[in-house]
Amino acid sequence: MPLLNKHLAHILKHPGAFLLQAAKSFLANNGLLLAGAVAYYAMLSLVPLLILIVIALSHVVDQAELLDTAGRYLEWLVPSQSRAVIEELLNFLDNRSVIGWALLGSMLFFSSLAFSVLNQAMSIIFYHRFAKRRRHFLISALLPYSAVLLFGIGLLLLTMLVHGVEIMSEHELVLGSRHWSLERVSGLLLYLLGLGGEVLMFTLIYWFMPVGRLSFQHALIGGVTAALLWEGVRRVLLWYFAHLSQASVVYGALTTAVVLLLSLELAATLLLFGAQVIAQYELMTGSASELPNGENKS
Repeated sequence: MPLLNKHLAHILKHPGAFLLQAAKSFLANNGLLLAGAVAYYAMLSLVPLLILIVIALSHVVDQAELLDTAGRYLEWLVPSQSRAVIEELLNFLDNRSVIGWALLGSMLFFSSLAFSVLNQAMSIIFYHRFAKRRRHFLISALLPYSAVLLFGIGLLLLTMLVHGVEIMSEHELVLGSRHWSLERVSGLLLYLLGLGGEVLMFTLIYWFMPVGRLSFQHALIGGVTAALLWEGVRRVLLWYFAHLSQASVVYGALTTAVVLLLSLELAATLLLFGAQVIAQYELMTGSASELPNGENKS
């Protein structure tokens, strides 16, 4: 513990040098190339993933509520393009009668591709863990599909929470003769739900994806940092697309795909760089090699 505190104190004293070393390691690991691969497969996975989840959850929750929640929080992942994604999703759902078992299986495969590639990218960034321990091949094969399941459960819980907050916004807080509308409070709660969902998503990725589970504290710190950084980048993207972007003039009909890929690549870069920072800290402190034997396997 004193040694870890010594390393932490050194990092806090020289944060620039630590981040510069992390950036060098990130580039040495072809981090930008990995982020591009994750973004590409995330774009391929996004619509099939949403189709499967909406079809499955529409037996439990109203489809309109699911789509409303998905559209609301897709804006956090793909700024200014959530409407286009939801429209494509609706076009498919209107013809859901054509879905057979073969198409369902192929959609499940494509929806898991992004998680498969992300898992491989994490193994490169956390190479020091991969060199000492390996996952069982069945766990590696099932991990992407487990991520799809968790994503679906998350959307279900988020939809239920959003529905509860929207009902609350229709009421007033009454104290004596004073009446306060809860609409502003509900707006703040919806924002916090989105931000909390981002933090949780990043944290779970950092916690489960690397070989040999990270400490939850490290994963949470990485999750909070990555989510806050993405929130800043997201707002810059929203402003840029609203005021300066001429993408529609340059790319025409390809605009949605190009903007979607750009947003996903920036998000993937932040995600993988956050993982690199955690890996750099582990290499500096040797904390990965000090895990108990029970934690050395995934």
